[in-house]
Amino acid sequence: MSPITRVGVLGCGLMGSGIAQVAASAGFSTIVRDVAEPLLEKGRTGIRKSLDKLVEKHKLEPAVREAALGRLSFTTDLAALGDCDLVIEAVTEDLDLKLGLWRELDRLCPAVTIFASNTSSLTITGMATATKRPDRFAGMHFFNPVPLMPLVEVVRAITTSTGTFETVLDAARRMGKEPIVSRDRSGFIVNLLLVPFLLDAVRALERGVGSIGDIDRGMQLGCGHPMGPFTLLDFVGLDTTARIAEIMFDEYREPRYAPPPMLQRMVTAGLHGRKSGRGFYDYSFDPPRPSDLGL
Repeated sequence: MSPITRVGVLGCGLMGSGIAQVAASAGFSTIVRDVAEPLLEKGRTGIRKSLDKLVEKHKLEPAVREAALGRLSFTTDLAALGDCDLVIEAVTEDLDLKLGLWRELDRLCPAVTIFASNTSSLTITGMATATKRPDRFAGMHFFNPVPLMPLVEVVRAITTSTGTFETVLDAARRMGKEPIVSRDRSGFIVNLLLVPFLLDAVRALERGVGSIGDIDRGMQLGCGHPMGPFTLLDFVGLDTTARIAEIMFDEYREPRYAPPPMLQRMVTAGLHGRKSGRGFYDYSFDPPRPSDLGL
């Protein structure tokens, strides 16, 4: 298989812009597509700020930053991804949305183009078989924040060819990432273990086992976690976590993957974590304080 030289990224949100940044920094010509110019501008600004911060911390040479920015282009035209060797999808965790985009890209891209999804919970096979290239379809699950987190879960579906799998592994390594290999099971490796832990923390809070702060500090000091489960939930987004949990519960039908009532109520109330200003912590204070959730 020919080596990857041109990467397309579908979605310019937090994950998509991060993937685009590491791809461009690694030397790939990178084009990012989203549905509207304001979304692209937000992503472009975020990439610039991220690269500037790395330069300020002496982790990146200014010349490397400029070269990376020079390799980036942005578009609202899906057809502009038609000449990419690898297209990485990083849109909302909505299967119907993803399938629609993959079907359209399958028509627009040549047969040699490899498709990869950054999904954190949906199965790769469920997307690959919607295209005419299931052998050239794999998973590349990056972690947030993408420029700083070294891990990528590379997922090989039962339809993924050996050549595609090896090419995607090589692309991940060229992006400076440490790939691990997962079977095509909802949640893969990390979320399969992490999501029940986060949901159990919410259940412990519901049952009055401990306070938000004490449960967080307990897992930090007792288990050496860099952040407690409620801090992590707020960082990931409570709405995102609930959606991932629902997808995994649909897959496995095991109670440990079912979103607890408290999590569902908080999502309904718009308490989504850091991005909404309040979740398990209230970010209107500095430092953030545990939220009053009426417990």
